Amino acid sequence: WYRLDGREGAPWLVFSNSLGTTHAMWDGQVEALAPRFRILRYDTRGHGQSEVAPAPYSLEQLGRDVLLLADGLGIGRFSFCGLSMGGMTGQWLGAEAADRVERLVLCNTGAVIGNAPLWNERIAQVESRGMAAMVDGAMDRWFTKAFQQSHPAEVRRIRDAFLTIDPRGYARCMGALRDADLRPLLGRIKAPTLVINGSADPATPPALGNEIAAGVKGARAVTLQAAHISNIEAKAAFDEALGGFLAGRD
Repeated sequence: WYRLDGREGAPWLVFSNSLGTTHAMWDGQVEALAPRFRILRYDTRGHGQSEVAPAPYSLEQLGRDVLLLADGLGIGRFSFCGLSMGGMTGQWLGAEAADRVERLVLCNTGAVIGNAPLWNERIAQVESRGMAAMVDGAMDRWFTKAFQQSHPAEVRRIRDAFLTIDPRGYARCMGALRDADLRPLLGRIKAPTLVINGSADPATPPALGNEIAAGVKGARAVTLQAAHISNIEAKAAFDEALGGFLAGRD
């Protein structure tokens, strides 16, 4: 499932959602960037309105989904912005489809995230108990306590969307993240790259983003005052960093 926004004929910009969210996590960025870009958002397989395809999932599949969608829409080159799982998809695209990626923004992500025991525990939990068993822990990783208290409606919007995700799709995407190690690909990324970290991110601490920036030639990293979903918690600073980078202010 996908949605198009922005100005027809403008440069293409693709947004990719994190694990447990949908394309709607980028609503605020679309509003800011629609005058300058033709924007493609999609629900990663197993999420939102996209099909829960059979297991197993892999990062290569998640990347090829983007390329097939772009091909179907007649999109040649595009800039790409992904957060967490979307950021891992972006790393794969930057390395394996370098001729397609204009600029690359990798947010709150890592070349490796977590470890097999952690992912296996969470997969077992969601398969046996559903999304409701995961939601409180996810919100505490995604947003600082201060933001949860000061912006309850925004957190509730993301929480409600989380609870609509099919637990099968969620578990299968966790399997893709568990099995992914993109560190060997970093040196093959040629597109100008911006890495955005969250200073209070327990899921993908800044050290993981900085490792990506160190492995991609010419990449730059910025750290915002936020937890994992930095595009929402630190929206103004995120939009400034993203918009400036996409405009070529490296």
